[in-house]
Amino acid sequence: MKKYLSIILIVSSIFCCNNQSSKTDQEESTDSMMETLKSTKVQIEALKESGFQIFDYVDEKTQDTVIMQQYFIAFLKKGPVRNQNEVEASKLQEEHLAHLSKMYEMGYADISGPFGDDGDIRGITIYNVPNMKMADSLANADPMVKAGRLVIEIHPWWAAKGYPLR
Repeated sequence: MKKYLSIILIVSSIFCCNNQSSKTDQEESTDSMMETLKSTKVQIEALKESGFQIFDYVDEKTQDTVIMQQYFIAFLKKGPVRNQNEVEASKLQEEHLAHLSKMYEMGYADISGPFGDDGDIRGITIYNVPNMKMADSLANADPMVKAGRLVIEIHPWWAAKGYPLR
């Protein structure tokens, strides 16, 4: 008898707890929406406080708030000093890649890469920094730029935060 009574008490307590903690789909959806709005607001305020230029809008299709942020795209172009021998050029390339890796690790650069042709524009780096002055300073700290093998041309560029490349 004690065994049955114990089982009934356990089942009753589980049932009561589940009933008390379960929410309707509508309540869960509302809670989720409020958290998203809160996190979007927090993200917008954090970006503004850090000096980033942003604007936001509501996507008509999804009803999501989209945050647009100004980034800076640096075009790495052939520079005037391209007479380095193979060993010097190889060493500069290693230092260039290390610089770009450092920019990525520090959160200053989001995308970097070379172009697939042999044109004057050799590659790009997209800087995730609050202003042109900082982007210019970071881009010009590249060993390839310092050596004159590359020159930088920077433009402001707007993109939606959180959207991946596909």
